Amino acid sequence: MTRVIIIFFSLFVLWSCNEPEKEKPLAKPRVFPNYNVALDEIIRTKDGVIRGVNLNSKAEVIKRAETTAPQEAEADHLYFEYSLDSLTNYSVNYTLQKDSLEEINVQIICKDLDLSSKIFTDLKDYYEKKLPNPTEDKGYVVYNCFEGQRKPFVVSLSDNSTPTKGIISLVIYKDK
Repeated sequence: MTRVIIIFFSLFVLWSCNEPEKEKPLAKPRVFPNYNVALDEIIRTKDGVIRGVNLNSKAEVIKRAETTAPQEAEADHLYFEYSLDSLTNYSVNYTLQKDSLEEINVQIICKDLDLSSKIFTDLKDYYEKKLPNPTEDKGYVVYNCFEGQRKPFVVSLSDNSTPTKGIISLVIYKDK
């Protein structure tokens, strides 16, 4: 009988000493699993030309699509800044005319040249699949969209990196 009590007491002690399982944070599902994780933040969604926004969108649509308040907000532009990590940050500048989006300018700055090169290559590949037949000229990759119901627009991607930091420019604008 004492043996049963000792076993029961031992099991009780072991059971009571176990810490309750901590809830594991849920991993955010990847939007672009075939690309660097930075594209999940920079492009954000497969909807729209970028960040869930299309050209001709109104300022209120842009503000709802962004995750923070703009650093600058005027009638003709909205400017946002973000940090991906300790090495990479980016800004998004929306230019509007009469409350209609005319141009999106994304500037990505990275202290890691290898990571910057990977982000540039992934952006290039992403837009090549979305808007085929790019032209390359003097360090710029230009994608033209003339298809479907959308108004024609251009995506211009360039790598302006220096020997010490990566600088990527992505400009999306209406084709006149």
